[in-house]
Amino acid sequence: MKRHLISAADLSRADALLILDTAEELAQLADRPIKKLPTLRGRTVVNLFYEDSTRTRISFEAAAKRLSADVINFSAKGSSVAKGESLKDTALTLEAMGADAVVIRHPASGAAHRLAGWVRGSVLNAGDGTHEHPTQALLDAFTIRRRLMRSQGGSGGMGPPRSGGFRGVAPPGQHSTALDGLRVTIVGDVLHSRVARSNVLLLSTLGAEVTLAAPPTLLPLAVGSWPCAVSYDLDSELPKSDVVMMLRVQQERMSAAYFPSVREYSRRYGLDAARMARLPDHAIVMHPGPMNRGVEIAAEVADSSRSTIVEQVANGVTTRMAVLYLLLGGTEFPAVAQ
Repeated sequence: MKRHLISAADLSRADALLILDTAEELAQLADRPIKKLPTLRGRTVVNLFYEDSTRTRISFEAAAKRLSADVINFSAKGSSVAKGESLKDTALTLEAMGADAVVIRHPASGAAHRLAGWVRGSVLNAGDGTHEHPTQALLDAFTIRRRLMRSQGGSGGMGPPRSGGFRGVAPPGQHSTALDGLRVTIVGDVLHSRVARSNVLLLSTLGAEVTLAAPPTLLPLAVGSWPCAVSYDLDSELPKSDVVMMLRVQQERMSAAYFPSVREYSRRYGLDAARMARLPDHAIVMHPGPMNRGVEIAAEVADSSRSTIVEQVANGVTTRMAVLYLLLGGTEFPAVAQ
């Protein structure tokens, strides 16, 4: 693996599978009374967050602490940033304090890339503007693999995938090769979504067939160069989807009217119980959070047995443990290496 994780494009197929397989081994810690490993003892991880965050910040903090790293939480609010300190000066301050890894979330696209040029430690992008969020894509891929693996193994209760479906999921107890042939439909505000960009790159690297379903006004101009298909009709995509990933409408990033009304958007692109019934029996519903219940996803869908939203949060800790382990530990997890 490379020293930094700035974009999902930084990961080769082998890198991505190594992270997912390592996360699978680390997930076994959740069943132990003591959920810590001494792997990163003596290492310092700094969470540098310039935007509000609940899941990602706590997830990275929990991941680092379970690996016995020392964690420093930095919030732009109440810091010297409020006095006008630049990102570079903050980075040099952290460098002087001996940070081995910096997890950064920033409202400006490209901030993580700039930071990587100023510090000697590893930089992990926890979301930069509308650019990317690679660890979210990794935890989504991990969640897909685990949920559909259980389905194929007969313990998930969702029935087997359709004939001719994806081929990459291995039986329980074995590592999956990839997500080849998996059909993933990403729905909603793709234009402002860093999660969508990272998922398209990572899932396509793992062999999945990705389709973006959104109104034309919420698709980037360069979407034609992305490794995915585009559809404006959500209803036509649902019957052939193994995974439906709903995206939040990011009102805070919008400076114009991208659709007539929230009600109209929900009617055309919201996932309600009637639309969920059109999915194949084994299909799952995902959402990176936070959700706008009643807008892009109905409450009964979010709380249904097909929903993986809570699983994604739990898997986020495990996946980020794997990333920190491989970036700072420098070796494969023993079970993965074997």
